[in-house]
Amino acid sequence: MKILPDRRRILVLTIILLSMSLTLIGCTSGYMADPSQSVPVQSDPSLASQPASATPLSEIRLLLDTVCTITVYDPAEQGLLTEALDLCAQFESMFSRTVEGGSIWRINHAEGLPVPVEDQTAELIQAGLDYGALSGGFFDITVGRLCALWDFSGNPAVPPPAELATARDTVDYRQVYIEGNTVRLSDPQAWLDLGGVAKGYIADQIADFLKGRGVKSAIIDLGGNIVTVGKKPDGGLWHIGVTQPFGNRSEIIGSLNVGEASIVTSGIYERQFVENGTLYHHILDPSSGMPVESDIVSVTIVSESSTAGDALSTIVILLGSEKAVDLLDQAPGLMGAVLMLKSGELLQYGNIDFSAIEMDE
Repeated sequence: MKILPDRRRILVLTIILLSMSLTLIGCTSGYMADPSQSVPVQSDPSLASQPASATPLSEIRLLLDTVCTITVYDPAEQGLLTEALDLCAQFESMFSRTVEGGSIWRINHAEGLPVPVEDQTAELIQAGLDYGALSGGFFDITVGRLCALWDFSGNPAVPPPAELATARDTVDYRQVYIEGNTVRLSDPQAWLDLGGVAKGYIADQIADFLKGRGVKSAIIDLGGNIVTVGKKPDGGLWHIGVTQPFGNRSEIIGSLNVGEASIVTSGIYERQFVENGTLYHHILDPSSGMPVESDIVSVTIVSESSTAGDALSTIVILLGSEKAVDLLDQAPGLMGAVLMLKSGELLQYGNIDFSAIEMDE
């Protein structure tokens, strides 16, 4: 491992990647859930090692178009985990672009009229706008029309150029206006899509809910968004695996040792398809409407907030490794990041305890 003489303390490790393509951007659409109201959310596990404890309590449910798992290592009733996942389902229906009657669906179909929403919806939209400003518009929550065209959660295909151009013209996060709990889009044809930040926010809310009920040791796994609550019951750190791009969930490139933190991994391998020999992934460039061209295959963000981790993981891919480092320098609550490049390099940013697995050529 070579330590670069750089103020950003980036460690570079060369590894061999098994067949990799490149392209990225961010649309996570199509949530599946019940009607809505208000909810809190947070945290997520997945590749964490099992801590020494009596009998961990766990519950799994298909939500947010992925497998969500909550595991509590304190004495608790099963009903607590059910309540936490019910909160997740409520938030899903509020934040999903595709759930009819939900807050985002109502905003998108209001044709520019103001729409009253829940506190959490207004808060999440504002967070999306803040990250739009932080990224200089690379992260944009008004990509809903583009996401619907690409349909990565359904039957993805490359959209016709004319339709792509029409949808691209509706993208501009600066057209979103929030007044109290009322949201309005100045372009009546624009659609919101909170897929680049919603899972992180929900994970944070779930974590707050569990801690409010006395939980001191838990892992929340919302399919790529992991939040650890406290430490392992024995006081040790959690061991979280970093997924191998284009591998299966059991293949990792290394592991992180963390206390209470959010760990979010995003990459061009998560939602993608191949058409005429070209790989198209779900991380869309708002300016072109196409999957972004980036030198980053995947990124793992370790942060205090999963909302921040969710947004930053998408932004880093959109910006590419050179510009991303400058943005990470400004990100509040960031603990560190691990970037896997198309070239086969693994970049480590910040003071995090990450151990890479050596791979043979």
